[in-house]
Amino acid sequence: MPRIPFLAAAVLSWLPAAAQTLPGTEPLTATGDLARQMIDGLDRFVTRELALSVERRQTLWKRDFTSREAYERSVAPNRERFRKIFGVVDARVPFESPALEATVARPALLAEAPSYRVFAVRWPALPGVDGEGLLLEPRGVPAARVVALPDAGWTPEMLAGLTPGVPPAAQFARRLAENGCLVLVPVLIDRNDTWSGSPRFGPTKGQSHREFIYRMAFETGRHLIGYEVQKVLAAVDWFVQAKPPAPVGVFGYGEGALVALASAAADTRIDAAALSGYFQSRQEVWREPLYRNVWGLLSEFGDAELAGLVAPRALVIESARGPEVPDPPSAPGVARGLTPGRLVSPRLEDTRREAGRARPVFERLGMGARLSLVETQDGRGDPGSDPALASFLRALGVRPGLRAPGALPKVLRAGFDASPRMRRQFEQLIDFTQVLVRNAPFVRQKFWARADASSIEKWQQTTGWYRRYFWEEVMGKLPSPTEPMNARTRLAYDRPRWKGYEVVLPVWPDVIAYGILLLPKNLKPGERRPVVVCQHGNEGRPQSTIDTDPRRRRPWAAELADRGFIVYLPQNPYIFQDAFRRLVRKGNPIKLSLFSFIIGQHERTLEWLSQQPFVDPARIAFYGISYGGKTAVRVPPVLEKYCLSICSADFNEYAWKMTSLDMPSSFMLTREYEMYEFDLANTFNYADLANLMAPRPFMVERGHKDTVSIDEWVAYEYAKVRRFYTFLGIPDRTGIEFFNGPHTINGVGTYQFLHRHLNWPEP
Repeated sequence: MPRIPFLAAAVLSWLPAAAQTLPGTEPLTATGDLARQMIDGLDRFVTRELALSVERRQTLWKRDFTSREAYERSVAPNRERFRKIFGVVDARVPFESPALEATVARPALLAEAPSYRVFAVRWPALPGVDGEGLLLEPRGVPAARVVALPDAGWTPEMLAGLTPGVPPAAQFARRLAENGCLVLVPVLIDRNDTWSGSPRFGPTKGQSHREFIYRMAFETGRHLIGYEVQKVLAAVDWFVQAKPPAPVGVFGYGEGALVALASAAADTRIDAAALSGYFQSRQEVWREPLYRNVWGLLSEFGDAELAGLVAPRALVIESARGPEVPDPPSAPGVARGLTPGRLVSPRLEDTRREAGRARPVFERLGMGARLSLVETQDGRGDPGSDPALASFLRALGVRPGLRAPGALPKVLRAGFDASPRMRRQFEQLIDFTQVLVRNAPFVRQKFWARADASSIEKWQQTTGWYRRYFWEEVMGKLPSPTEPMNARTRLAYDRPRWKGYEVVLPVWPDVIAYGILLLPKNLKPGERRPVVVCQHGNEGRPQSTIDTDPRRRRPWAAELADRGFIVYLPQNPYIFQDAFRRLVRKGNPIKLSLFSFIIGQHERTLEWLSQQPFVDPARIAFYGISYGGKTAVRVPPVLEKYCLSICSADFNEYAWKMTSLDMPSSFMLTREYEMYEFDLANTFNYADLANLMAPRPFMVERGHKDTVSIDEWVAYEYAKVRRFYTFLGIPDRTGIEFFNGPHTINGVGTYQFLHRHLNWPEP
């Protein structure tokens, strides 16, 4: 692969000065790796957007402080949006009370103390999904009913003092039971990787249970956090109907505090929430484990805004030592590409600052006393301190004050193994999510009901909403390019039939679009030719489409230029592995994906190409391979200046590709970084995106030996496209070519497709 600065220098040494730049452009004088400079600029841009999110999100809140009722009504739209992005959208299973978890040989009663008993219980939450854990039942009438949530690294038994692992002072479930509360302690999915993977194809080696579930759930518009919130809210369903009535609370630590905060924000039936070792600014949530990634979170919600959804109900924030979880290992023997992400204890000053952002909401409601910040040992103490428990009990109206801790409960069932329970919990969520995947076609059918395919005209009239939805809600939409069109170019190639110019176009502050333009030498004065935009794959460069690369892909862009097409080769930002992964992690919380940037870059590229006197703006086609094939089904459908699109070596039944545990090429079982797209399975599969191209031509290129998928999946999904184009009366505008080859450009049927639909004669 040529290094462009050196190649350009060699060419510049002998070509006439007038040929070094394209007419109407400034000289490109930048040195170094332009692709790296593009990625670095994107990182500065998204970092700045992330910082601005705190101020911008306030425009989405229309709080009415005139009364509690008015306030609840005014934030109801925010609460609904919150529930959606956390995946708290499914109807729960009704039940009367939890069931005792016991067998003939193993009673449900696990332990006893003077004032309460401990039972193993389970309760239904979603179809096929149970909450499981411990019930600490007081011997008298409950003073309050509380869900106590441990961190994901703790078991309920640890939090109740039945097994070692948590200091007695931090066993807040036990302390709450000693103070007359009925306490339900759910299991949270842990951070181990014991069962992550496929029974058929083996483990993923290193991917935590939490991340494994997160990935497939995210694609279906659900979230592991949302699943655990549903288990809490199922308990709340029981609490509020139980007799006699009693206040309802949630108390969580670490991951449990996140679930407690989300539960209280989602459901106004919770009277008080206590959070320990968690509350702080979430502006660096992109550094946390991937399973905490929430699409669009920081566009509307930081921890302070979620506290505002709890208001005017009581919220106790305990600044305590949080769970410490390092980045996943990268040593031999673990999965390639494990997602970076770590947990560190919230700093006391950060907790104070975020609580300070939340306080005005409580104060304007006249409820300032209902927000309590408890600080112990400079924010490094154990969770569940006496001051935090006392504040929480006061908020629930429990009298008298906090009692002194009692002795640990007497364990009646020794030798408990928590592994089978964790496996049940893990597999239930996988099964539930896989049902969602199987039902996704029917959900998509309902989603697409407003599109009218009775004619080409009706289709064009009724699909604008879908293009906007896909761009804004699934990909994430940035404003159109804002920088002045100041193109810079320099000659980089001089071949017998064409010249190649590096092109840099400004897009947004710090952001450029970079590519190479191949311009045939036999252009006649005033002639306007068709353009083929050729998009490389993952970790590729434009140069790899000009010269044969180490993976033996053919120089297809050069071949198309030899055929007389004008060819443009964009540099896509899926390069420098960790760098583009960081873009995705920073972008997702502010409702941006990598394609948010890519679409904007293509907007600017199309604008510039259309202005060139040698380009026919009505004949600009797109042809992408691999990750460029992903671009082929995501960019041309929303940018209608592309008159045609060809997807090579990527077209798929994409919901299955992203979530399947039965196919070795599934992204659940292979390296796929973090490019999952929220709720895509229920809105846009590849056939739906291809259909958005209609009536513009669309084609698929597929090698039988391409391990990105299997022919059956590709043919199944493409059959929907073929049928749709046929129903519209334009079957000649779509096609698929299978060839006996691997993950590469074949360049036979696709070249013919380009010549035919771009009205350019074949050589």
